[in-house]
Amino acid sequence: MAVPRNALKKWEKVRDFALGLPGATEEFPWGDSVAKVNKKVFVFLGVDDGSYPLGVTVKLKDDITHAHAMTAPGAEPAGYGLGRSGWVSIPLEPKDAPTTDLLCDWVEDSYRVIAPKRLIAELDER
Repeated sequence: MAVPRNALKKWEKVRDFALGLPGATEEFPWGDSVAKVNKKVFVFLGVDDGSYPLGVTVKLKDDITHAHAMTAPGAEPAGYGLGRSGWVSIPLEPKDAPTTDLLCDWVEDSYRVIAPKRLIAELDER
C-alpha cells in the first residue's frame, strides 16, 4: 500500500522536529519508530513503510489540548491502556488531518510532559 505523499512529508517533518528537541533520541522497539527523552517515549511515530497507516501518538495532559487533538479525523485514545494516561493516536492520512505545525505543537507538549526540567529549560532558551 502506497503512503500518500502529503502524509509522508508531514510525518517526516514531525519526526525531524521531535528528534531536534533537546536530548531526543530515536529508537525502534517493536520495529516502530519512537522518540525518547531520558529513556522515556514522548512520541510514537510508527512506521513509514506503508504497512500501517501513518500517524503519531502523543501524551497530552492539558484537558483543552487533549480534547482538541481528539477532534482530529480518526483520532482515538492510544491502545494498550495508554489512552487512560492521556495518550492520543492521530492519523496523518485523512485529507483534513491536523497541520504539521499543530502536530509539532502537540509533540512539544508531549515532550514537556516527559522531559526532565533541565531539558525543558534548554528548550525554553532556544
